[in-house]
Amino acid sequence: MKRFLSFGLLIAFCLASTVNAGGIKVINAKAGFPEGPLWYKEKLYYVEYGSQTVMTWDGKQNHEFWKMDGCGPSAIVSSSASDFLVTCYDSGSIVRISADGKTIGEYKQDKAGQPFQGPNDFAADSKGGVYFTASGPWESEPIVGKIFYMNPKGELRQVANDLHYANGIALSNDGKTLFLAESEANRVIQFNVQPDGSLSDRRLFVRIGQVDPDSGSFAYPDGLKMDRNDNLYIGQLSKGRVIVVSPDRKLVKTIDVPSPGAPNLNFGPDEAVVYIMAVDDPNNALYWGKVYEVPNK
Repeated sequence: MKRFLSFGLLIAFCLASTVNAGGIKVINAKAGFPEGPLWYKEKLYYVEYGSQTVMTWDGKQNHEFWKMDGCGPSAIVSSSASDFLVTCYDSGSIVRISADGKTIGEYKQDKAGQPFQGPNDFAADSKGGVYFTASGPWESEPIVGKIFYMNPKGELRQVANDLHYANGIALSNDGKTLFLAESEANRVIQFNVQPDGSLSDRRLFVRIGQVDPDSGSFAYPDGLKMDRNDNLYIGQLSKGRVIVVSPDRKLVKTIDVPSPGAPNLNFGPDEAVVYIMAVDDPNNALYWGKVYEVPNK
């Protein structure tokens, strides 16, 4: 996600809208910078950064699930404790919320006392742990992004640093490789995952403009998700397009939506559809956008 100023919003509950060419369905026609989606127990959970909320979609309606003014939510993930974690980009914290949408805890630093600057995206592992990015400031010069790891006991530590705006994050299906969108460098990098959750062997995976020239040399990779075949889906804030890249770094396909930016995504049941979080107005509060349901052909 991109860092913007935070504003309040009255939530309007939106019903599913029209189906566009190619079977694209708009399930929320007016969302305040939707981001960080999660499919969990037959519902889509997603944040609205502009409106300070976590929303749900039950197949018919959008409902407000949680709200915290000043948070600036960027992503949500289910945790090993049968509750949820939310990245609060603006307030620099990770908030734990219950299954019924109540705030039950908050983390502001790791075990070494390091604060989180711009907490952004999550990737849960198979051990009950969670990786999350801390992007750093929304500026092109500082290279101060970090990755943190929270183990199942809730202990937090830094596992990577010196990242040029650490953004979306995803694990391979075998849990041995972690992928990161280094947005200001216009690329996705990867790490080896060690048994204790630490990371090693940082290296380039793809530069967006090289694997998909139509995205341009200044493509801005954002959210990442891995499908069952280890194809990496890469959302872009800079274009209404998700690109899909194979494990051998080849372009598999692209998914376009009728919005200027498609920063994040997640899959529905059996990966039959992709829920794409899109931004129509990135320059004005409340950064209105849409949530699309797109056939994953």
